[in-house]
Amino acid sequence: MRWLGALLVLVSLTAVGFDWARRLSGRSRQIRQLSTALQMLEAEVMYGHTPLPVISRKLEQTLESPLSRIFATFAHVLETESTDVKEAWDRSIEWHWSSTALRHKEKEALFQFGQTLGRHGREEQRKYIQLTLAHLRSEEFEAIEDQRKYEKMAKSLGFLGGLLAIIVMI
Repeated sequence: MRWLGALLVLVSLTAVGFDWARRLSGRSRQIRQLSTALQMLEAEVMYGHTPLPVISRKLEQTLESPLSRIFATFAHVLETESTDVKEAWDRSIEWHWSSTALRHKEKEALFQFGQTLGRHGREEQRKYIQLTLAHLRSEEFEAIEDQRKYEKMAKSLGFLGGLLAIIVMI
């Protein structure tokens, strides 16, 4: 029975390490997806003259969860409630942020982008999208560096932490 408990502790802490590593790799992947979404948004605004709810529904279909849920909520709020674009954007981000692997810096960049969304002409909107994309590129570089530095360490720490816990308990 004692060995079963030790095995359970080892497996649990190893899983925590692998989850930490998964979040590290998920951050860079989600930043790339978000950058792609903003590029698609830019193309639709500049050349397609497509309304924001329609663009958001397209992005919902294109992106993986949890980012797809942000755009789904954004489209839903725009379609069903009489609210301004900034409030709908902020609310959709707040509702789904905890399920992403993104950090506070990306959240602030998206909130700043939301302040300009739908309030300016096409050229100004393009400039704000490009500014947000530049910010996301720098964050993606940081996320890749963090992943490179810490992913293997996170996995190892989970396993070694489990072994340490077993040794302490014995």
